[in-house]
Amino acid sequence: MDKDKKPEWFDEKNPDDFTSIVRKGVELKNETSFVKNRKFQKKTRPELNVNELAEGILEGNRTVLAKSITLIESNAEHHFRKAQDLLQKLLPYSGNAIRIGITGVPGAGKSTFIEAFGTFLCDLGLKVAVLAVDPSSSISGGSILGDKTRMEQLSRNPRAYIRPSPSAGKLGGVHRKTRETMLLCEAAGFDVILVETVGVGQSEVIVRDMVDFFMLIVLTGAGDELQGMKKGIMELADAIVVNKADGSNKKLALKTKSEYNQILHFLQPATKGWETKAVTCSSIYHEGLQEIWDLIHTFEVKTKTSGMFEERRREQTKEWLYSMIVDHLQFSFFYHKEVKPLLPKIENEVISGNRTVTSAVEDLFRAYSEKET
Repeated sequence: MDKDKKPEWFDEKNPDDFTSIVRKGVELKNETSFVKNRKFQKKTRPELNVNELAEGILEGNRTVLAKSITLIESNAEHHFRKAQDLLQKLLPYSGNAIRIGITGVPGAGKSTFIEAFGTFLCDLGLKVAVLAVDPSSSISGGSILGDKTRMEQLSRNPRAYIRPSPSAGKLGGVHRKTRETMLLCEAAGFDVILVETVGVGQSEVIVRDMVDFFMLIVLTGAGDELQGMKKGIMELADAIVVNKADGSNKKLALKTKSEYNQILHFLQPATKGWETKAVTCSSIYHEGLQEIWDLIHTFEVKTKTSGMFEERRREQTKEWLYSMIVDHLQFSFFYHKEVKPLLPKIENEVISGNRTVTSAVEDLFRAYSEKET
């Protein structure tokens, strides 16, 4: 066959209308080298034990840190004890970072602000961990987990670590294991922990119970926004950041800042001895970031001097204790050897309308409370 043989439909009268050519294919010399239906087998690595995980985290190994966070977030029964043993080993090495919670209305630019602020902190020589929570679908239960894509510049910074996690329907939009994840990141040597929440609303205040400094990101134009949503959230915020203060929007941002500061005078401060302030910021042009960091640093110094910093953390630990009791009871109930097989049957009876929800719950708890024979 010629090197550039024309196909059968080639028209010699109009050669410029045909660019296709036919070339001889490569012959397979050894047919046995081609195996059909070959299955891909993933290489399995030995699972690290608790001591190896702890050592890797303390050395700052990010692969081990990621594996440990996955272990913490796992709902598998056999992972629970291993995760708790790991947390117990790392507990003495935690608590040295400043924990900052960030919330705000959708579209306020939380992710853009975190990327700009995180990059700014990394340039100061600090190590920053971002725990970004993505909303889980109420239909499929899945999450996009696209925060690393949205924070492209920060995700490439060697001093930063971004961990997106699904909210999994947990009240407040913060994953139920976020507290444990913060301890792992602190043990790994991170200086600043940024916790980004799903959005804003009265249920979002749960983030206040796990961070030292709570920041509310808002847009320009107070108006209806102030009336509808923010009183409960504003009373919990240690700082209000008016984002997107650049270009033609800068003048309006300064006006909004002034309006927030006037309103904050009438609200009880979130932290005793601290006056909540509103500041402006441009995440795109990195303006106002130094002022925000100075504000956080002043807050840390002032609250540590007054004792409020440690008092708040003690209260958070107490809240964590009761939260874990509820989680443990829930886990114990649904995996109880009597409840687990009985639940699908009773669930179908309730759904079909053959029995009331109250009687169904009573039967389940009766089965749960029965002594093992």
